[in-house]
Amino acid sequence: MDWTLITVTFNSAATLASCWSDQRPEGVRWLVVDNASTDNSAEVAKEFGARVIELTKNVGFSAANNVGLQQVSTRYVAFVNPDVVVDYASLGILQNLIDKHNALVGPQLINEDGSLQASARGLPFLVDKLAHRGVTLPGADQRQYLPRIEGSQYVAWTMGAALCGSAETFRALGGWDAGYFLYYEDHDMGLKAWRANVPVIATSAVHWRHAWARETKSFKLKPWMREFASARRFYARYPELTLPTRRWASARHRQYVSVAGLPVHED
Repeated sequence: MDWTLITVTFNSAATLASCWSDQRPEGVRWLVVDNASTDNSAEVAKEFGARVIELTKNVGFSAANNVGLQQVSTRYVAFVNPDVVVDYASLGILQNLIDKHNALVGPQLINEDGSLQASARGLPFLVDKLAHRGVTLPGADQRQYLPRIEGSQYVAWTMGAALCGSAETFRALGGWDAGYFLYYEDHDMGLKAWRANVPVIATSAVHWRHAWARETKSFKLKPWMREFASARRFYARYPELTLPTRRWASARHRQYVSVAGLPVHED
């Protein structure tokens, strides 16, 4: 194994204590970038054996991920949220997919009761995202936006709570767009990868538990303001996804559309 796990923390001490430990295989490093937490996140991470970079201010999820990426010397990297429990035995499966397809790969995330999360996604048309939040408009297609993954399949993007690839590939893609303080950075990473002919794969052969403490599940003003800001940035970059018609988007994202939903051959 030749892996670095990068985790961005912000007041995540309790989450780290419940989801992480010091039991990691040889060859797996853990790098924590702390976004100026006011709790003891950095100390907890150090107790579990992480190398910790303590930032003096909260620079956001994407920028902090890039700080970590700059420090990676291993071949493979996994960006993993503090509320994810990593199955280290599955890293070999992810590594094989990364190597064979020069891909970004996301594991199937599961809830604490073992049920599946919709961690793999199709093209994020605005009508589909609204339908996912309970606002159904004409043209929405939840089947394409929330594909059920069987085996390993090509997807438009996977949730940034757990995204793996080679460090070289992430650097070639320019890392994460630091213009996204929080939210939509994983949408952008997936589409950016496809446009650079780097496929994005989701695999149900690997299950990682994700507590998913998303702040926009309830109404809190600051998280929603950040989500709206990120949405504006994303849809300004991909205006074709604001339309319910699929033709323009299919033309622009033909690398993905040509293989959407197809299985990835692993042998």
